Amino acid sequence: MIGVDACKTGWIGVVLDAGVDAGVGGGTEAIWAPDLAGLAALAGPVAVLAVDIPIGLPDAGVRSADLLARLAVGPRRSSVFATPVRAAIEAPTHAEAIAVARRLTGSGVSAQAYGLRAKILDADAFVRASAVRVAEVHPEVTFAQLAGGPLAHRKTSWAGVELRRVLLRSAGIELGGDLGPAGVHGAVDDVLDAAAAAWTARRIAHGEAISRPDPPEFFSDGIPAAIWT
Repeated sequence: MIGVDACKTGWIGVVLDAGVDAGVGGGTEAIWAPDLAGLAALAGPVAVLAVDIPIGLPDAGVRSADLLARLAVGPRRSSVFATPVRAAIEAPTHAEAIAVARRLTGSGVSAQAYGLRAKILDADAFVRASAVRVAEVHPEVTFAQLAGGPLAHRKTSWAGVELRRVLLRSAGIELGGDLGPAGVHGAVDDVLDAAAAAWTARRIAHGEAISRPDPPEFFSDGIPAAIWT
């Protein structure tokens, strides 16, 4: 299983080895690649790839997955942005994306959301081409699941980092050392978010995960849209 989070230069992955998966110890590995296909190749054979990026893009309106994720994280709801409609993501400029989104949804597209355009399209292409099961996650929803409720501290604060490390450790996932290229390219929260995604990937592989919504939504792209924990 591998959990994946976007970073400025590509993607950070946290791979769980067989020992961690079986709950009998073992280690984890952090990896980096500029695109998802390269990251999957570095990871080797995996049953599930869980990634923090929208999968299944709406044609109009707002995805149920995003609305339900906001409810799940409470005070951290600002971390869940509304997934732009497909036509807006495929627009070549932010200005064009805003115009398209306003026509289809009644509101525009934030610079932050449009800034993920390349990552969203990378994931979209990977899902269509890969034989690996790919699931969408949101780390704040995952951490809320681990903690039994929304986290009190933001992920960029010292208190937030320590809380997330403790939660991951309680789930048998711990990372240390320089982490090689992943440690160079990834910020601390990128690595922690990828590790949280790996926990969800393990739950999916074991048939323990839940989806928001249940069952997932489908849009014209035919890709199931849900956030898993």
